Amino acid sequence: MVHPQPAPGSPWAVVAAALVGVWTVGVTALTQSVGWLADQLLLVTGFATPVWTWPLAAVVNAVLVATPALILATVPRSAAVRTAGRAWLTGAVALGGLGLLRAIPAPQNELYLAALALLAGAGTAVLRKGWPTLSLPGLAGGLAVLLPWLWIGALGGLLETVLAVAAAAAVGWLASTMLDLGNRYGVVLGGLVGGVALLLLAAGVGQGGAQLAAMLVLPPLGFAAAALRGAGWPLVAVAAVGPLAFVDPEEITLLLASGRDLPAWAAIAAALSLAVALLVGIGYAVARTRLTQRWVGASLVAVMAIAGVAIYLGPGQPGLHGEQLFVVMKSQADLTGVTGRDVYGRLVEHARQTQADLHESLDRWHLNYTPYYLVNGVEVNGGPGIRAWLSRRDDVDRVLLSQRLRPLPAAPGTAHGDEPAPPLPPWNISLLRADRVASQLGVDGSGIVVGTSDSGVDGTHPALSAGFRGGDDSWYDPWNGTRTPVDHGGHGTHTLGTAVGRTVGVAPGAKWVGCTNLDRNLGNPARYLDCMQFMLAPFRYGGDAFTDGRPERAPQVLTNSWGCPRIEGCDEGALQAATAAIAAAGIFFVAAAGNEGPFCGSIEDPPAPYADVLTVGAVDRDREVTEFSSRGPTNSGTAKPDVVAPGADILSAMPGGGYAIQSGTSMATPHVAGVVALMWSANPKLVGDLPRTRAILRETVVAATAGDSSGDCDTADVTGAGMVDAFAAVQAARAAG
Repeated sequence: MVHPQPAPGSPWAVVAAALVGVWTVGVTALTQSVGWLADQLLLVTGFATPVWTWPLAAVVNAVLVATPALILATVPRSAAVRTAGRAWLTGAVALGGLGLLRAIPAPQNELYLAALALLAGAGTAVLRKGWPTLSLPGLAGGLAVLLPWLWIGALGGLLETVLAVAAAAAVGWLASTMLDLGNRYGVVLGGLVGGVALLLLAAGVGQGGAQLAAMLVLPPLGFAAAALRGAGWPLVAVAAVGPLAFVDPEEITLLLASGRDLPAWAAIAAALSLAVALLVGIGYAVARTRLTQRWVGASLVAVMAIAGVAIYLGPGQPGLHGEQLFVVMKSQADLTGVTGRDVYGRLVEHARQTQADLHESLDRWHLNYTPYYLVNGVEVNGGPGIRAWLSRRDDVDRVLLSQRLRPLPAAPGTAHGDEPAPPLPPWNISLLRADRVASQLGVDGSGIVVGTSDSGVDGTHPALSAGFRGGDDSWYDPWNGTRTPVDHGGHGTHTLGTAVGRTVGVAPGAKWVGCTNLDRNLGNPARYLDCMQFMLAPFRYGGDAFTDGRPERAPQVLTNSWGCPRIEGCDEGALQAATAAIAAAGIFFVAAAGNEGPFCGSIEDPPAPYADVLTVGAVDRDREVTEFSSRGPTNSGTAKPDVVAPGADILSAMPGGGYAIQSGTSMATPHVAGVVALMWSANPKLVGDLPRTRAILRETVVAATAGDSSGDCDTADVTGAGMVDAFAAVQAARAAG
C-alpha cells in the first residue's frame, strides 16, 4: 500500500521544522557527549557519579527537545510538519523515560537491560495495538548494520546477552511506532524526519557511553525505513543489538581511551555501521519496487545471515565473555603468632577446610571456580542468579563482581618511550640522594629481591634485563599466561625501572620478580590476589598456588603502583586480609596513594588506605606535593599517606629499550620500595622487621610542602611524615645494628 504524501504546507512551517530538527540534533548530541565526558572525568578523579546525574540529563534533554516539537505537532496547518513534530515529540518522551533507567549502576547491566526491555515494550503498547509485522528486507538491513559489531565486538554473559536481545527487540518495536508517524514522505525527507526521531530514541538506549554508539548506528536507518514505508521494527531491533550486546558499557571509559582499546574499537564499529546503514538506505531507495517481492527479502536475509556467521566465527570473538564473581568467605584465617614462611601454610590449610562445602556445591552445579587463600575466597563463573544464591549462604560474607575485560579484534599495541638513556642519574634519584648511597656508602640493593605487580615488565630492557632473578618462579601472568616477562602498557616497566633499573633506579643492584595484575589498564579482585599470592609464595609456571608455593623464594619488598576501585569490583575491605598476611610474613608492601588529589579524603581505593602498607604520595622537584597526589584522611581514620617521594616528570624505562617521562603517585611508589631495598641490603638484620624499617623511614625524612592546592586538608594528610631521604635512611639502617 502506498501512503499519501502530506502536502508541504507554508514555507515558514517547513523552515520552522528544519530549525527544530537542527536544534534537536545539536542539543541531544551536546547533552549526551558532555554528560559522558563529565561522568568520565569524575571516574578518573576518583568520584562516583551521583545516581541522579544521568536521569536529570535525560529529562533536561527531553524537555529542551519536546517543547518545540510539541509546537510543531499542534500549531502548523501543514500535515507534514505536524507529522514530523509528533515523531520528534514521541522520541523526546522516549528519551526522557528511558534515560531515567541510567540511575541503575553500570555494573548491574543485566538489571538495566531487563528494565529497558520492559519500559520500551510498555511504552510501545501504549502507543499502538498489535504486534509489528516482520519485514524481511528490514531484517536483512538490520543484519547488514550488525556485521561490524560481529567482527569487532564481543558478547558478555548468557543472561546479559539474552536480555540485550530482548531490549533491542523492544527498542525496535518502539522505533516502528515513531517511524510509522514520521516516514510518510519520500526517502530523503522521510529519512531526515525518521533519523532525528531515531537519534532521540538512541540517546535513551544503553548505559553511559553505549548510547553514543547507538546515536551513530540508529539514525541513518531512517532512510532505509523510509524506503520500506516505515517498516522499522526488525531494521532497528537487529541493529540495536550491536551497541547493547556486543560492548560492555563499563569499558567505554577514559581509563581505556589510550591506544586501540574498546572505546576506539566501539567508535570504529559505530562508524562502519553508520556507513552500512546509509548504503542500505540508498540501495533500498533504488530497489524499492523489487523489495516487495518476498523472494528478494528472503534472499537478502540468507546472504546477511551467512555473512554474519562467517564474520563472527572467523575474525570475530565468538563465545560468552561475561563477568565473574569473587566470593569472600566469612571465616578469614587467624594469623596471631604466625610469622614468616608459616603464614603460607596456615592460610592454605584454613582455606581448604572452610571452602570444602562451597566447593562441593559448586561442583554439583558444574560451575567453574578458582579458590584463593590470601583472602579466603573463591572466584566463580556466574551471573546475577548465581550471585544471589551465593550471597544467601551462611558461610559467605559477601560476593564482589570480578570484572573481566572482553576480548578485542586486535591487540592494543605496545607503548614505547622516545627519550634517550640518561648519561647520569635523573634529578629524582639525586633529590633522594640515592646516587650518594652507592658512591659514598657502597650500597646498591644487592642481596634483596623486589617484587612488582603491574602491567608487566619488559624483561629485555637494558636497564632491567640483568636484574631479573630468573628461574621458573620469578614471573607470573594470570591474564595471558606469558612465560617470560613482557609489558605492552609500559606502566610496569616504568615503575620497576625507578625501583631497580640501571642508571634510572634507586637500588640498581637489587634483583626483581614480576607479575601482571593489570590487563589493558584494568584489573579485578581475583587478578590482584593472583599476583599477591605469587609474591607471598612464588610457584613454577603452570603450578598450583595452593600446593606449589615456595614462601622461601618470596621477594622481600613489593612495589604496588595500582589501586582496586569499585568499578573493578573491590570494596574498601576487599584486600585487607591479603595485605595483613603479607605483613605477617615480613614482606614490606609499598603502595601508591592514588591520583585523585587535591581533594581531602581521596585515599580510598585498596590497598592504599590499609594500615599495614606504606602508602606513598608524590612531590615535584621542589619537594612540593603535586596537585594530583591523593590526600588523607582515610575513611577508617588511618593517617595516610605515610611518606612522599618524587612523582612528577620522572624519567624511567619503557618497553622496547627506550625511556619516557611520566607523572603520578605510581612513579613515586617505586622510589620508596628502592629505598627499603637499600636499607635491607645495608643491614640484613632489618629484613622482615617492618616496624623498625617504617620508623627509620619516617625519622629520616626531609620536609615536604603541602602546596597551595591542598585546600582545607591537614598538612599531615598531604605530606605524611615528609619526603624519603635514601642516604639518611641507609645510614640510620646501618646504625641500627
